[in-house]
Formats: sequence, structure tokens, C-alpha cells
Amino acid sequence: MIHTRVVRITHWVNALAMLIMIASGWRIYNASPLFEGFAFPKALTLGGWLGGALQWHFAGMWLLVANGLVYVVSGFASGHFRRHFLPLRPSEIVRDAVAAATFRLPHVVGAYNAVQRLLYVVVLVLGVIVVLSGLAIWKPVQFQELASVFGGYEGGRLVHFTAMAGIVGFTVIHLALVILVPRTLPAMIIGRDLRLGHKTTVKP
Repeated sequence: MIHTRVVRITHWVNALAMLIMIASGWRIYNASPLFEGFAFPKALTLGGWLGGALQWHFAGMWLLVANGLVYVVSGFASGHFRRHFLPLRPSEIVRDAVAAATFRLPHVVGAYNAVQRLLYVVVLVLGVIVVLSGLAIWKPVQFQELASVFGGYEGGRLVHFTAMAGIVGFTVIHLALVILVPRTLPAMIIGRDLRLGHKTTVKP
């Protein structure tokens, strides 16, 4: 298989969790804007009101954390991270970034180029940051040591917002690539590339 069952399931559960968290998070942000004069369109938010948005946000958070733990543990245990995300060599990242910018970067389903590997590692780190900063601003007194790492409550809000923006940016790029290379979608649903006509075995 190009993508194992665990990778496929956690991918779609994560997509649902992030959709819930981002939409409800935007509603929470609108209740107390971090940047004066900027608010998210109400149609793109979830929860209807602050209390409802908070409930959705916490539900999405626990789903994200539980799903993330399954993905991370499986990723290390199965060697998925080692096979697909490493190594990260600056020279290869620059080479593939230039090739991508000039539309000369080939795409092989199931194989990540250097830029993709970097982006996936970055979004994993952002996921950890968004959860930790979220805990810090949710319970700034109980988690005061954690909150202090992010510069207090207001600093935590800024870090949380910035990490969220990074994840949204990654999602936009990810969806754009799926649109440009649509044959990558079946592999994330059924585990194989339909154009190959056969399953590709994941090396241990």
C-alpha cells in the first residue's frame, strides 16, 4: 500500500478535527479580536455564539490530541516518519523549491519531495505548538509555567493565532496540490494509485 490504513484514517480524522477547531477558533477570536479591525466572516465560523464555539473547540481539541497521539506513536513504531519525512537536507530543499517554483518538479504518488517533507515536519510542530499554547490560554493560572513560556496570556494568544495561521496556510497549499495532481487523492482513500493498477508495498 502507498498509505497504510492508520495513516489514511488519522489523516481524515485530523482533517475533521482541524476543520472544527479552525472554524470554532475563528468564532472565539471574533468575540475578543487580537487585531483591532480584523474579524473572520461569520459564515466561516462555527458555534453561533462564544459558549457554543468553545464547546466545539474543546471537542475538536480532544479529537485532535487523541488522533495525533495515535498517528505519532504509529509513525515512530512503523518507521513512517523515518521513511517519508527524513532526511531533511537544505540543499535538497532549495533544489526542489526552485523546481516547484518553475513547475518542473515531478510528483510520484506516495513519495515526498524535500519541500513536502519539510512542510509536513513544520505542520507537525505547529500542531504541537497550537495545542500547548491553547492549553496555556485556556487555563493560564493552572498552567502558568506553560503560559510563561509563551509570554503570558496575551503572548499565548498571539502564538496560538500564528500557529493556526500556519496550519491554515499549509492546508491551502495541500488542497491546491491535490487539485493540481488529483490522482493523489485515491491513494489517501483506498491506499493505492489507481493509475498503477497494482498495490505498492511499503518498505519496512
